[in-house]
Amino acid sequence: MAKAAKKTGRIRVGVGGWTYEPWRGPFYPEGLAQKRELEHASRQLTSIEVNGTFYGSQKPASFARWHAETPDDFVFALKGPRFTTNRRVLAEAGQSVERFFASGVLELKDKLGPINWQLAPTKQFDADDFAAFLKLLPDSVEGRAIRHAVEVRHPSFQVPEAVEIARAHKVAIIVAGDADYPQIADPTAPFVYARIMGTTEGPAAGYAPAALDLWAERARAWAKGEVPDGLHLVGPPAKDQGPRDVFLYVISGHKVANPAAAMAILQRLG
Repeated sequence: MAKAAKKTGRIRVGVGGWTYEPWRGPFYPEGLAQKRELEHASRQLTSIEVNGTFYGSQKPASFARWHAETPDDFVFALKGPRFTTNRRVLAEAGQSVERFFASGVLELKDKLGPINWQLAPTKQFDADDFAAFLKLLPDSVEGRAIRHAVEVRHPSFQVPEAVEIARAHKVAIIVAGDADYPQIADPTAPFVYARIMGTTEGPAAGYAPAALDLWAERARAWAKGEVPDGLHLVGPPAKDQGPRDVFLYVISGHKVANPAAAMAILQRLG
């Protein structure tokens, strides 16, 4: 009798945003109307992280349009508002979190992916405040399950207690790849969220082929519920070793090459 294939999570790979003039030509075909850039990008990639929601509210009609212009299985990650996370006391952000989810994001429907709550690089770990903030993040809104990730960028978060708090709330700590930010690769949620920032001007796809192979293999490992080698862990192993969905975004670095890197990783993933 044939052995059953091991179940794996879904892997999505993308970039940050889609409106970037230097991508016109290298990524977007010459002459493509700007209003069709999301349509094009969403057919080359499987997810996009939206940065605009960090700087200000978007209109509900915009979220509805993004939903309409993208394939059925496409997913958007949204950055939570800076007004929520750039504050001295995170525990006081409750009303800001509520306003964000009332702003129209649910118009994305099943294409609403994880929310990236990005903390300031100067924000230091305070166990009580961190736990109180994660407690504010809703498991669901109007019946729709919500996945949360937190991007911590101060070295003080590289302690087991931060990992334990995130696990208790099933919030993913975002994995910073090829970056100056502290790396915490411990899985803390039923999904993995990684932002890799190492593209450079030399290689055609921003990364050398071996580096693209490595990130594709890491994504496969995460999807199987494994912890890839070569990443920095700070806490005890996770008790839940089951399959995980993976969201991997090529961000920053040599930005003009980021779509090529994301597509090269998707190609390796088949």
